[in-house]
Order: sequence, then C-alpha cells, then structure tokens
Amino acid sequence: MQALWMVWGSFFFATMAVGIKIASSDFSLFELVFYRGVVSVIFMVLVLRARGTPLRTPVPMMHAWRSLIGVLSLGAWFYAIAHLPLATAMTLNYMSGVWVAAFIAGGALLYGQGQRQGPLLATVLMGFAGVVMMLRPTLDQNQLFAGLIGLLSGLGAALAYLQVTALGKVGEPEGRTVFYFSLGSALVGIIGVAFTGGLTSWAEVRWQSTIWLIPIGVLGALGQWCMTRAYSRGSTLLVANLQYSGIVFGAFYSLVLFGDQIPLLGWAGMGVIVASGLLATVLRTRALPDTPPEVP
Repeated sequence: MQALWMVWGSFFFATMAVGIKIASSDFSLFELVFYRGVVSVIFMVLVLRARGTPLRTPVPMMHAWRSLIGVLSLGAWFYAIAHLPLATAMTLNYMSGVWVAAFIAGGALLYGQGQRQGPLLATVLMGFAGVVMMLRPTLDQNQLFAGLIGLLSGLGAALAYLQVTALGKVGEPEGRTVFYFSLGSALVGIIGVAFTGGLTSWAEVRWQSTIWLIPIGVLGALGQWCMTRAYSRGSTLLVANLQYSGIVFGAFYSLVLFGDQIPLLGWAGMGVIVASGLLATVLRTRALPDTPPEVP
C-alpha cells in the first residue's frame, strides 16, 4: 500500500505537469504559480480542518524559508515544462536526489571524510553525465537555457527537501508544511503578476488552458500528500526509488499527448539520470535513514 501511495503521488505530479504545459501557452509563469498555490491553499485548508490539524505554527520562519526556496524551484520547473519536452523537464526536476547526494558528499569532503563517499560522488558524476547526454541533442533547438533552468529546479527541490527534513525533526505535520508552501506560492505568484501586467482575462484564453487552472492546484497538493503519506508509513528506500515512476508517466504523456521527438541519446541520458538517482538513494539512505522525499 505504501508503494502504491508513492506511485499515485508521482502520477499526480506528472499529470499536473501536463496541465502546466497546456496552460502555459495562455497564462504567464507567475499566473501559473499563483493558481497552483491558491487552489492548493483552499484544498489543504479543507484537509487540515477535516483532520483537526491547526494552521498556526510555532516555526513560521522555517516555513517561510522552505516556501521561498520551494517557490523558486517550482517556478523554474514550470518554465522548463513550458519550453522543453515534458519528459525532459520531468527528468531534470527529479535530479533533486542527485543534488542531495552531492550535498552529502560535499559535506563529507569539507569535514575530511571524503574517502568514505567515493561511491556517492560517483553517482553524482553519473547523474550530470546523464544531463549532458540529455541536453546536448537540444542545442540546435535553442533549448539549452530552458534546460539549465530545469536543472536549477532540481537543485531548488533538493534545498527545499533539506528544509522539509528540518521541519519534520521539529514535529511539524506534513499537511501544514504543504499548506504553507502553497500559501507562499500564491503570494509570490500574485506579487509577480502585479509587476508584470496583471491577471489574464479568462475570456481571452482558450478553454483548454482555462479548465486546467483548478486541477493543477489540486493535483499538486494530492501529489505532495501521497508522497508524504508513503514516506511516513513505508520503507524509505522502497518509496524513494518508486518516485522515479514520475519520469515514466512524464515520458508517456510526452509521447502520446504532445508527440515530442526525443533523440536516442536523450532517452539514454534519462536512463542514466534515473539509474544515478536510484543508486544515490540507496547510498544516502544508509547515511541518512528514514528521511522524507524530494517533493517537487
């Protein structure tokens, strides 16, 4: 059952990415961040009230820092989704596991324990080799910048993951963490909209884009909820590896819904990144057991 929760979470995130890609043709980046946040806020308020969890938190600054990093990562991911094949954008965001491994290996080197982190460092290098393989075929299509932004989204997700870990250690409920992240998304989104010309009138856009505005918020909240539930009740190693099913869902959507043409070298790069992420998860779980997921 715990494995199923993780697979469902990955499915929800991949489906949300479909909505972002479709809606990005009519709505700006800040508008998408705003709608993603405000719908999730409403959804999480209903969930928290039903479960009797208060909204008030004893660590508001920790939530503020986690939300800031998370929103920057979310915005970068949305940009990558709008400008890259969906499978590519999904894979770059899931580089967060490799980034966490890089942080662990870097910390070990800083404290003179690098000799123990050779295998973990190898998975990091393997992951970045996969990035080079995946982005190189897109150079002729002027997609390198979007690829770098997508890579930064994975870095931001890794930093947010570390903050989520800290919040869990001080006893913050997962639902409240999701709520404050959604609130931060809504606030940053509306501020960005105010500085970039205001909200687009729904009457001026295609109905295919409009109908996705509510689902992207609900799907995002459901994805985070399913993943945190899987980690709280199951084997950390098992569910962490199953999160990469999101790349499979993304690749399916990319081919079937958008007809994206990804060269063989690009698919090989995706495979290398998944393999490096799985290996990094195994190695870092030994060093940091029972840690939560890198939630997009």
